[in-house]
Amino acid sequence: MNDTIRLSNQKRWAESKAHSSWQIFKIMAEFVDGFEALAKLGPCISVFGSARIQPGQPYYELAVDISRRLAEEGFGIISGGGPGCMEAANKGAQLGGGKSVGLNIELPFEQHANPFIDRDASLHFDYFFVRKVMFTKYSQGFVMMPGGFGTMDEFFEVATLIQTRKMSQVPLILVGSEYWKGLMQWVNDIMMKKEGNVSQKDIDLLQIADTADEVADLVLKFYSKHSLQPNF
Repeated sequence: MNDTIRLSNQKRWAESKAHSSWQIFKIMAEFVDGFEALAKLGPCISVFGSARIQPGQPYYELAVDISRRLAEEGFGIISGGGPGCMEAANKGAQLGGGKSVGLNIELPFEQHANPFIDRDASLHFDYFFVRKVMFTKYSQGFVMMPGGFGTMDEFFEVATLIQTRKMSQVPLILVGSEYWKGLMQWVNDIMMKKEGNVSQKDIDLLQIADTADEVADLVLKFYSKHSLQPNF
């Protein structure tokens, strides 16, 4: 490495370190804004799912029905704030007369705020990890609609937090038995039975549902025996 390249790299490294220091304040601001906004809400359920599902498709309409039913039972609905299943969740929340919250993230594609979020409950984030803290801290249950990598990330994040008792046990419901059966078979046959990396107790944290009534019944049954409270 010649001296010119070495000095250029050292300069870029120093600039990156300075940027990282200021970045801390931006991260702190996102946490503060999120905590202040969401702490005012009552009990909520987070609904995750694909941004690519369109109105009229079965899982979109099912997400609307699930969110409406939960809203009618007194729960607010938190979504990722974008299109697809997120939009469906916020639409259902409004139809059911519940609080409709959107935690939007700045992305180069797919993501834009949907029109069914309450005006005082639309938050925007630059950092995925800050956004995920808001989902987990202020949700009393999680509904996982079919989705892609982002939904899987959120699903396993929540499952890990509950498994390790970093957050309270709450309903964790996978919607669409046909969609999830391949993953659940692999978790059961390979992850647990063959490799021993999880236990039956861990798998029992997960519940499967196919209808809005089934989801609502699972949530209500859980809270007939447990009190509503922040997760951590």
